[in-house]
Amino acid sequence: MEHAHMDGATLALPEPASGWRKAVVNLNKALKPVVAIPAAVLVVAEVIVLFVGIVSRYVLHTPIVWSDELAGILFLWLAMLGSVVAFQRAEHMRMTAIIGMIRPEARLFLDVFATAAAFAFLLLVVRPAYEFAADEVFVTTPALGIVNTWRAAALPVGVGLMLVVATLRLAATANVKHLAAAIAAVGTLIGVLALLGPILKPLGNLNLLIFFVFIVGAMVFAAVPIAFAFGLATIGYITLTTSTPDVVVIGRMDEGMSHLILLAVPMFVFLGLLIEMTGMARAMVGFLASLLGHVRGGLQYVLVGAMYLVSGISGSKAADMAAIAPVLFPEMTRRGAKRGDLVALLAATGAQTETIPPSLVLITIGSVTGVSIAALFTGGLLPAIVLAVGLCAVVWWRYRREDLSHVQRATKREIGRSFLIAIPAIALPFVIRAAVVEGVATATEVSTIGIVYSVLAGLFIYRRFDWRRLYSILVETAALSGAILFIIGAATGMAWALTQSGFSASLAKFMTSLPGGAPIFLIFTILAFVVLGSVLEGIPAIVLFGPLLFPIARQVGVHEVHYAMVVVLAMGIGLFAPPFGVGYYAACAISRIHPDEGMGPILAYMLALLLGTVIVAAVPWISIGFL
Repeated sequence: MEHAHMDGATLALPEPASGWRKAVVNLNKALKPVVAIPAAVLVVAEVIVLFVGIVSRYVLHTPIVWSDELAGILFLWLAMLGSVVAFQRAEHMRMTAIIGMIRPEARLFLDVFATAAAFAFLLLVVRPAYEFAADEVFVTTPALGIVNTWRAAALPVGVGLMLVVATLRLAATANVKHLAAAIAAVGTLIGVLALLGPILKPLGNLNLLIFFVFIVGAMVFAAVPIAFAFGLATIGYITLTTSTPDVVVIGRMDEGMSHLILLAVPMFVFLGLLIEMTGMARAMVGFLASLLGHVRGGLQYVLVGAMYLVSGISGSKAADMAAIAPVLFPEMTRRGAKRGDLVALLAATGAQTETIPPSLVLITIGSVTGVSIAALFTGGLLPAIVLAVGLCAVVWWRYRREDLSHVQRATKREIGRSFLIAIPAIALPFVIRAAVVEGVATATEVSTIGIVYSVLAGLFIYRRFDWRRLYSILVETAALSGAILFIIGAATGMAWALTQSGFSASLAKFMTSLPGGAPIFLIFTILAFVVLGSVLEGIPAIVLFGPLLFPIARQVGVHEVHYAMVVVLAMGIGLFAPPFGVGYYAACAISRIHPDEGMGPILAYMLALLLGTVIVAAVPWISIGFL
């Protein structure tokens, strides 16, 4: 997952070489605010709608019946316009570890190839997206009483705008040979598969290997944005090997992106960026640094501790990392920490804190399996501490000879002062947890309480609220959320295709028949979800396999909260482990460090996380002792 201005492979527009290309670049620039401004407005609208809903229900005792419905309509528009903004900024998640190692000429070709592949997917789905929205004219929303096409129109509009952006990017390509070769390569691949259609149909589940392993794998390694790789493989599989109409894929993508629980993604991303802007994250980190800054590896321990604290505020790992990395990394670099080790530890702490409430994955598990979200929130705190101890052990070993002769130890007075400054920030995770446990707000709405709290704290306590940065933060929220939600939509479509093929049922049957009872079942769960976490991304994997595997866990005698922790931790390792884990590329993008630099240092951290996960799996009390 990488921003356009990072080193290595990028999707940035090349320098125009003619009047035509200059006009294309100018047109692309003019289009940016046309999409970004409505996307920023939608983020603000969502915060207002959700917060007004909480106040009217809990304070005024007069619930607004249409608030959730309006939030859902705005949410799909936010997801799609955010995807367009991410596409314009070349911020859709992509794996660049392989192409980072090849020569620049080949890298430039693969950049154009990636755009051509995205263009092909968008061209294939723009008609089904329009048909899907047109069909929704027969559906009326229950509370607002409006035609559902107003909501569903976000899909063809978003796809259409991305298609325009992809066309402009291809038109601005300076190297005509690269452009012709990339279009020919994508066209040939699609043409060959179309011709092989009659041969592919009788192959049955062998097609899963062809489309979802070979084709997806090849595109991901070629740095095609992951969402488009998933989408292209799914649409190819459905069209060429089944009789299912392609409009169904759009329906599944809509379903994946429209789950109201996922509204927590942009809200928590915005909250994470706000706590960084208002100085709350800095206050928390400052307090931890005053306690541990003089210890060898002290700032690395602070990073682990700060991620634990901030994860209680923001349900989004990307937001957590965005709040912590800019505060700590400059000083850590000054102390001699290698850039690769910084991004490796940041990614590892992202995996370590997956079970800390309000975790979006825990919320999703509760929604699809019926496990109590309050129980999951209680059970998630201790497993993360076990993994934190493992990471700290690796930090101790790596930094046991760090030179701290130039670092001064903080006095008790300085520690006390930094604690007083940090109290409002440290209180925020407890405010958020209390709001969920006391029933003041749902897990989705609670982020808005955090947003209002952060705005007030920034204005009146920390006196740090940069109004000039607010627009860029809102656009950043839309872009990051759009990139995440578009992947979830594409992965949900792919997950549905796997379900229809019978693959998921076969996996469940296989795991039920394993000898050795609960221990072997848990070992296979860890292995399976490390793979699924890296390939499917967290939430789609849970949506697909949660309802199948949780009943089996109960059958073999594993407590459902204990099982949830094992699943989430294993999936977190997959999500943040290179070369496939998209979370790792998120850490690289946020810290502005090239993915190649962290590949070596992350191995020891991942082994520590795996060992911690095995300990959590072996000792159920860690997960259920406080229930």
